Amino acid sequence: MNVLERVPVREQDAKERATNFKEVCLGYNMEEAIAEAQRCIGCKNAQCVKGCPVAINIPGFIDEVKKGDIAAAYQVISEASTLPAVCGRVCPQESQCEGKCLRGIKGDPVSIGKLERFVADYAREHEIKPEVHAEKKGKKVAVIGSGPAGLTCAGDLAKAGYDVTIFEALHEAGGVLIYGIPEFRLPKEDVVEKEIQNVKELGVKIETNVVVGKSVTIDELMEKEGFEAVFIGSGAGLPKFMGIPGENLNGVFSANEYLTRSNLMKAFREENPTPIMRGRKVAVVGGGNVAMDAARTALRLGAETHIVYRRSEEELPARVEEVHHAKEEGIIFDLLTNPVEILADENGWVKGIKCVKMELGEPDESGRRRPVVKKGSEFEIELDTVIMALGTSPNPLISSTTEGLEVNKWKCIIADEVNGKTTKEGVYAGGDAVTGAATVILAMGAGKAAAKGIDEYLSAR
Repeated sequence: MNVLERVPVREQDAKERATNFKEVCLGYNMEEAIAEAQRCIGCKNAQCVKGCPVAINIPGFIDEVKKGDIAAAYQVISEASTLPAVCGRVCPQESQCEGKCLRGIKGDPVSIGKLERFVADYAREHEIKPEVHAEKKGKKVAVIGSGPAGLTCAGDLAKAGYDVTIFEALHEAGGVLIYGIPEFRLPKEDVVEKEIQNVKELGVKIETNVVVGKSVTIDELMEKEGFEAVFIGSGAGLPKFMGIPGENLNGVFSANEYLTRSNLMKAFREENPTPIMRGRKVAVVGGGNVAMDAARTALRLGAETHIVYRRSEEELPARVEEVHHAKEEGIIFDLLTNPVEILADENGWVKGIKCVKMELGEPDESGRRRPVVKKGSEFEIELDTVIMALGTSPNPLISSTTEGLEVNKWKCIIADEVNGKTTKEGVYAGGDAVTGAATVILAMGAGKAAAKGIDEYLSAR
């Protein structure tokens, strides 16, 4: 084999997968995984580990894969990660672990994410579980939210011997893993539910349909129900809009609502009673991973689908892999284009969008070149559905009902990056509730840091 080139991963054919919701990437088999693992040079000062927000011992687990001992590889990963089958699928490895891989200097970096996925899938198929040896500490911790931050924090605390209960507002656990990421990227039944089951088997209890701030407050959890610490991992579920004319028309959706209908409530299935807009021609405004998810969902529901983004392809914040898959499937990219108005028909339904062409000027505070309107460039696109994928912010319900919990001007909870400590005694926070919308693995890293902070806090009492 050529050690400079990664072992290619099998995928569904683009034309076929554009018509179904089955997983796009088919992953490695044993032979392919061992061959890819052998490309790893086993650096002693492994830069890949420094690039991983949860600090998985990457050379350690890959070394076990080389030997063909996948059970041992899984235990190495499980020491650091609660959700390896999820991370192997949705982490932006190219900018984290794989982005720092020394093998990548003169060739392709090792496919760390695909190897992690292989190990986690193998463990699930062979019913291999994480090993836990901690003694019970007899102390209760509440975790708010069952997304990646909450599951990670809960899992780490359970491994450390704490009695942990997760409170989830929706009827199903998983947070953004369940409602935000489509089936074709992250299978719910075979992957997410199984990973959540592993967390439960650590001793974590999950109570659904509990809206903290309404059903019960943080103060009540601590003062009346005996929880000695609380972790807030409630995510960022409040969608943003552009503030342009026509955003209140029938046929305009936030990506958050659109994806929740499809993913959590299974509206993509013809037999399911949950309604969803099956547009003829759809525009998704935005360029991140959520925009790609919404566009690829609309395509699978039968629409001609456009991504409308005000910058160029170089500035697209979505993962390169997601953009590549979207293009293969037939998504049309209208780049350097910005909507200024959504147009209505006589019945108040969307009939099109008015846009302007953009050109790139000097870099802004994010380091990306600022888009500037081209004079006289207005034009219209005829369509019947607009999906706004412009990011989300935290719901203020928890912060507004918790005295002493401070937030910043974006309504994000103020918390220490190192240990998750907030301005309220015994309350910790992490993930999108603190940073605003970010990645699954960064939320997991924050949950992990907070679990360590809570352990130190409760051990000192």
